[in-house]
Amino acid sequence: MLIEGYDVGPVVPGESLLVRPGFWSNYLLAMCSDGGCAERPAPEWFGDDGADADAMSEILFDPDCWPGFRVPAEDGTGAVVIYRNLEGDYGTDYLLTHPGRSHAQQVAVWDGDFSGTGLTWRELIRIADNPSHSVEGVQGTPARLLLLLPLLTDPNVPGSGSGSGSGSASASASASASASARITAALVAVGAPQDTADNTAQHLLAHLARRSRHDPSWASPLSGSGS
Repeated sequence: MLIEGYDVGPVVPGESLLVRPGFWSNYLLAMCSDGGCAERPAPEWFGDDGADADAMSEILFDPDCWPGFRVPAEDGTGAVVIYRNLEGDYGTDYLLTHPGRSHAQQVAVWDGDFSGTGLTWRELIRIADNPSHSVEGVQGTPARLLLLLPLLTDPNVPGSGSGSGSGSASASASASASASARITAALVAVGAPQDTADNTAQHLLAHLARRSRHDPSWASPLSGSGS
């Protein structure tokens, strides 16, 4: 699979893996630890079991095949998530694709922790809800949202209390409820148990809130500017 501006490894289309048992627990389980959690995150939170997760890990972290997940957008910026399986330097790279640009822009990396420029909730949803059916890639909104979720660096979404005044607090709480509901629905859509999906969504948001560092003064990566 050719991704312009990203030819450093043997990238292969990974979209077919999204419906395989073990994918979502591999992709999101590490984000379920929110620091004060008494529960130990488990693959079962995503409808998987340990054997599913182990088998999928062998595929996702194969040095000879780097799964890439394309999230094309009909109008505007799209994204690509790539498992960078370099020996001794494993990680997940997040790239944005901009209309009219020949190169993808790497904006973030996950290699045990997140670094880079993230997205606001509004920006994330704009991409997730805007699939391009004329281009190969992930089309379903739930999977698109969950693939982009590690890029969320918007402290107002989890209701961090950063707003001032009752109006700001109310708006923040509303955004948090909306985000939680959407993430819960997305988790159920990809196979997570309905009776525990809300709890999983809360853990994901708590983790994202703890490491959020989106500065409103930064240029948005959606503008196509360098990160």
